[in-house]
Amino acid sequence: MANNYFQFKQFTVQQSRCAMKVSTDACIFGAAISESFADSVLQDNSTIKDYLDIGTGTGLLSLMLAQKTTAFIDAVEMEEAACKQASENFKASPFKERLSIYHADILNFKSGKKYNGIFSNPPFYEGDQQSPDKQINAAKHDTALTLQQLLIVVASLLKSDGVFAVLLPYHRVNECIEKAIGQGFYLQEKLLVRHSVKHPFFRGLLYFVKQPVVTVTKELVIKNEEGFYTAGFTGLLKDYYLHL
Repeated sequence: MANNYFQFKQFTVQQSRCAMKVSTDACIFGAAISESFADSVLQDNSTIKDYLDIGTGTGLLSLMLAQKTTAFIDAVEMEEAACKQASENFKASPFKERLSIYHADILNFKSGKKYNGIFSNPPFYEGDQQSPDKQINAAKHDTALTLQQLLIVVASLLKSDGVFAVLLPYHRVNECIEKAIGQGFYLQEKLLVRHSVKHPFFRGLLYFVKQPVVTVTKELVIKNEEGFYTAGFTGLLKDYYLHL
């Protein structure tokens, strides 16, 4: 059974009321987008930057991004219990002044602004076997939000020079790329993740933009042949994990 909380170096994520708990792949995603957004020209401090977290769950990704940037982050969550828990996690963090939570369906969300960056760890398993638990279904399956719907929403909320980042199971990476191209996006970067060199890829982190760009493909291996975290993984998570 997962712990009721996950302690990071600068914040704590309570997760007892959320269907989706803190996971290694979600932490990789949060660290990767935080590094990317913090290092990019989007993080020019001369103007305020706004980011949108679609389906925030515990609020993990927003908290990780808030730690590395000076941006303001809007987080949207349609499941009431998860929304309340994310709100509590935000209020207990050092970044609470820059984090806002909205209990809403992203399909009906109206913020009145465009975002420099949008990120989402969306429902994973379209058409796969589902759980009897409706809360878990909504979190793990795209019963409430399909990839196509997500991309349409993102296209309407993202600035012309903004970046959209999404985490998906590896078997849905090509599908997402094709759908995104159909919505006028260009693939900026693809990061493929596997547990070890002996394992196949199991997650794909994709960055999309609205302008033509040369695609960069990267790989990340979590553990080496001896079972220890690789330098790549440690480099990403060292500012977050307590024992790295």
